[in-house]
Amino acid sequence: MSGQNESPYYFVPHPSRHPVMAASGLLIMLASLASWVNGHTFGPVGTFIGLLFVLFVLWHWFGDAIGESEGGMYGKRVDVSYRWSMSWFIFSEVMFFAAFFGALFYARAIAMHELGSLDYKLIWPDFTAVWPNNGPAALVPHFRAMVPWPLPTINTALLLSSGATLTVAHHALREDHRKKAIIWLGATVLLGMIFLFCQGYEYFHAYNELNLTLTSGVYGSTFFLLTGFHGFHVFLGGTMLAVVMFRLIRGHFTAEHHFAFEGAAWYWHFVDVVWLGLYVVVYWL
Repeated sequence: MSGQNESPYYFVPHPSRHPVMAASGLLIMLASLASWVNGHTFGPVGTFIGLLFVLFVLWHWFGDAIGESEGGMYGKRVDVSYRWSMSWFIFSEVMFFAAFFGALFYARAIAMHELGSLDYKLIWPDFTAVWPNNGPAALVPHFRAMVPWPLPTINTALLLSSGATLTVAHHALREDHRKKAIIWLGATVLLGMIFLFCQGYEYFHAYNELNLTLTSGVYGSTFFLLTGFHGFHVFLGGTMLAVVMFRLIRGHFTAEHHFAFEGAAWYWHFVDVVWLGLYVVVYWL
């Protein structure tokens, strides 16, 4: 952030076209997605057009915000606002994953044991309350569960390593070693990309060799929802870090003022912590 001393008391931007344009793009994308789910032929095209329009708006919106920051318009009070905003955003993501972990807990610890109780033995006498299973009526085709070795453990090592490289990059930036920060930040982005590649291979292995799909009962649905949404968050966090790395290369940020870096780092560490929970609960227990 340049020109910190010349910044106003609190910067208030001029009226912007970006919010209404982003809302219009989201409306087109979500309405088309609903049409796609219901079998309408224009659904895929409309969804793609809406997504491109939203990305176009975000590109210019974030570009304006970067220009304001580098132009010295953001002072300490705006910095505090960004920190609170990012904190609440991450908290909302915590609640998002808490809902999925809660669904998994309910299925495993409550619903499954209730179905295996004596009250239901007359209805499903052959059902055993062992996780995972293909349901009391055995309507789900047989599948094999995921195991923690080797890919999940490798992915855990990758994410933990990426957290370490990101911390090194942050300390390098705080010490004004820009080249070192760029190298270590690039290593973090690379580790995230390798993680996504390994997860894609894991999904291929699950579908083709384990017969484990999204429709494989409550186990398959919770497995793919938890790991899939986490993978999306890895992609989102990696995109944030890649943008920050590009800005570092362009000469943005100083040793004292670099909240965009810090906000992206907070998000990445949150993604790391969620994966540790996934690794223990989904793959080991």
